[in-house]
Amino acid sequence: MDVGVGHYSDPPGIEGLAHFLEHMLFYASEKYPEEDSFDKYTSQHGGGTNALTGSDHTNYHFVANADCFEEALDRFSQFFVKPLMSSDAVKREIKAVDSEFQKNFLSDSWRIGQLQNHLSMEAHPYHKFGTGNRQTLEVQPKARGIDIRQELIKFYEENYSANLMRLVVYSKGSLDKIQDLVVQKFSAISNNKQSCLHISGHPCSWEHLQVLVKAIPICDDHTLQVQWPVPHSIHHYKEVPCSYLTHLIGHEGEGSLFHALKRLGWATSLSAYESVVDSNNSFFNVVIEMTDAGHEHMQDIVGLLFKYIDILHQSGVCNWIYDEIAAVRETMFHNQDKISPMSYVVSIASNMKLYPPKDWLVKSSLPSKFNPSIIRAVLEKLSSRNFRIFWVSKKFEGETNMVEPWYATAYCVDKLTDSTIQEWVQHAPSEHLRLPVANQFIATDLSLKKTDKVMCPLLLRKTSFSTLWYKPDTVFSVPKATVHLKFICPYACNSPHAELLARIFKSLVCDYLNEYAYYAELAGLYYGICQTDDGYELEVSGYNHKLRVLLDTILKAMADFTVKPERFSVIKEKLTKSYQNFKFDEPRYHASYYRSLILNDHSWPWEEDLEILETLQPEDLSRFAPTMLSRAFLECYIAGNIESDEAESIVHHVEDVFFNGSHPICKPALQSQLMTSRLVTLDEGVSYVYSTEGLNPKDENSALLHYIQIHQDDITLNMQLQLLAFIARHEAFHQLRTVEQLGYVCLLTHRYDLGVHGLQFTVQSAVKCPKYIDTRVQSFLESFESKLLKMSEVDFKSHLNALIESKMEKDKNLWEESERHWEEITDRTFLFDRIETEVAALRKLTKQELIDFFNEHIRTGAPRRKVLSVRVYGSKHSSKFEVDKNEAVGPNTVRIDDIFSFRASQPLYGSRRRGYEHMEVHSSSK
Repeated sequence: MDVGVGHYSDPPGIEGLAHFLEHMLFYASEKYPEEDSFDKYTSQHGGGTNALTGSDHTNYHFVANADCFEEALDRFSQFFVKPLMSSDAVKREIKAVDSEFQKNFLSDSWRIGQLQNHLSMEAHPYHKFGTGNRQTLEVQPKARGIDIRQELIKFYEENYSANLMRLVVYSKGSLDKIQDLVVQKFSAISNNKQSCLHISGHPCSWEHLQVLVKAIPICDDHTLQVQWPVPHSIHHYKEVPCSYLTHLIGHEGEGSLFHALKRLGWATSLSAYESVVDSNNSFFNVVIEMTDAGHEHMQDIVGLLFKYIDILHQSGVCNWIYDEIAAVRETMFHNQDKISPMSYVVSIASNMKLYPPKDWLVKSSLPSKFNPSIIRAVLEKLSSRNFRIFWVSKKFEGETNMVEPWYATAYCVDKLTDSTIQEWVQHAPSEHLRLPVANQFIATDLSLKKTDKVMCPLLLRKTSFSTLWYKPDTVFSVPKATVHLKFICPYACNSPHAELLARIFKSLVCDYLNEYAYYAELAGLYYGICQTDDGYELEVSGYNHKLRVLLDTILKAMADFTVKPERFSVIKEKLTKSYQNFKFDEPRYHASYYRSLILNDHSWPWEEDLEILETLQPEDLSRFAPTMLSRAFLECYIAGNIESDEAESIVHHVEDVFFNGSHPICKPALQSQLMTSRLVTLDEGVSYVYSTEGLNPKDENSALLHYIQIHQDDITLNMQLQLLAFIARHEAFHQLRTVEQLGYVCLLTHRYDLGVHGLQFTVQSAVKCPKYIDTRVQSFLESFESKLLKMSEVDFKSHLNALIESKMEKDKNLWEESERHWEEITDRTFLFDRIETEVAALRKLTKQELIDFFNEHIRTGAPRRKVLSVRVYGSKHSSKFEVDKNEAVGPNTVRIDDIFSFRASQPLYGSRRRGYEHMEVHSSSK
């Protein structure tokens, strides 16, 4: 349900009211008065809920299993018919909104976004603070004698009118049945014929344009954002004027602006995009992530940007470029992958406000009207008289004289002139800027290949160099394929020094390929190289027609690798900043890092990595790269619209590049070198506690990670744990967040690390310290135990069937199927019929077995319970940290003071990875 009202409609002085109302509608309704019952119902039936508040709309959505969809829809409809907003719930949920604000308070994207809102006309709704917090929803209204609950009800009654709502329902039933359901469930929504919010004019007057805004971020990065006010391109969605310009200004091929900035060593990324202000207005944005050197050349960078815009003026609007954009989009539209039902309905409901009915599904996917004058009209707006620049860097500390009121971002504003920009353009370096060339990666052969029906991957080939798994597409019928190559390189990961050099190697390979591979990405052909704990994974996916061309180029770049010192320096600087900025992440991510450091025998502290990184030089990588690749073993998986002989040909080529020839780069990895990371085994009946202060002294938020380690991979135990987590997830969220309001982030998740399963609670809070939250988690488990014992057989079967149904949901696209198979291959479990096996185990599971599992592994005081509590104390709770640190621990509790001494003292789980010794190659390839 997309409701045509958002935070632009917040009453003056009650910022965040629309967002607060979005939170409140989930609580209860007159027909379903039990608090949080909608979330509980969807959770019990294999689904979930969410919502988002935008500037001029609010979107509510849910997903649930088909057998309970009608009741779920009825419960959902009551949000918009007769919601209950009890005084007690209102008081509690203000804390959740404030906690959400506190979570984002030190996020640079939120801070700079709000600064851009702030530097606009106060009379325009764009100026508003849309999130809200305790000040705007409780303190300030109370001081003015305003009853916030009455304001909520008034806002709802005035704005939640049927004529402003757009509904999308996606279900298995016939269209007639779905329509009847909608009429039956939603016809009671009142229609007070409320008109849409009418906004006149752009939020930026001349006072807010031709300005340079310097702002201080939280993270140590340098960012440049240039904005121009432009008309909303929705009015010309068939002509796609902004898409045409973002395609050119955001291009990364040779001759592009980014290519020039990268060659000069001034930028690490560039993006161009349209951001919507309201139904008539937008900003055209260019965002550049700068290096330290780039920061010193900001004026040159802006000069080059305007130089490139001048080239677009001089070149005119090119029909061939428009046709190329249209051709790519048409191919993508007709061969699009199925996405999740929830994402699909959210997208269409949003489209219904923007497009005529005939294009609700198509949107602007099919450009069809080449109109140079409309594109030129937007290009004219990108002038040196009509812009504003946001320059964000810690270098400005001590230079600012103003503070944004909501996020306390320090900034200053300098006025610029047209002549200033022209001077920057004249002094900018003479780079060879030009339009991109025709894209040779656009697929023209979209035919589907005939292959035998194969249900799971086949082992086509195994040698001392590699293995090949193959799975043709017999389900999705799309002209696409995927190639996964795992390079197991023992020397890539045997020390923090090696791991860092391997990371720089990977980054440099991608850096060298960027100008070439960017064309492939535009044409729907993607690649990625990621570092693993035993080497690398390379994935190339997309239209199969030109996939081999891209793959062969990537392999050549890896094989012919040499170090370019100037690019090494840029990558090293970027990597160094990512380590330095780690301390500004949310505390929950720090807690997760400490858990991994404590339990994973193959992990090193970020401070050590940073210390080593600062000493690395190009010659270190020059020496390391040949050694790293000197021993390797390849695991390959090829799937999609591709024949078996093509798959074998690809692997033959990979072996030729790396293992064959007169001077091979690689030799096969020795069996003794194929070691795997392993997990620390916690002792049964013991609780371990690791407490630490937060890494960012300015962050008030604390975090608790309460991890219960349970068992190694075993189908029966896996299903008992998954069902338990499935049942408890909503109960934990309801108790810890909705009732107790411990924090906005309250998660219960099933963890799977290196073959070991566990249960994990994650809570981030600015209101309570981690030790207190830990006691509340324990209390929750005690109360959940009684609920489990009292659960009826009917409810147990309902949960069980919901989990079975969610497991049996078919893969939506080739990528989902491939990821599932690839995980089995890289984990060396090879259980390609895992879903069927799991469902069979679930069907046998009884309530008593689930209770026994809980009592044995999870219940407080359970004999086999193994717990690790990671407590990260934010600045608001630093005094509590001192108390916790010095307090004596209880019985069967161990405080971890030194992570590495602890890790060295504990046994490790054995590896469950299977080898290939006894596996037969598929007969057709023998």
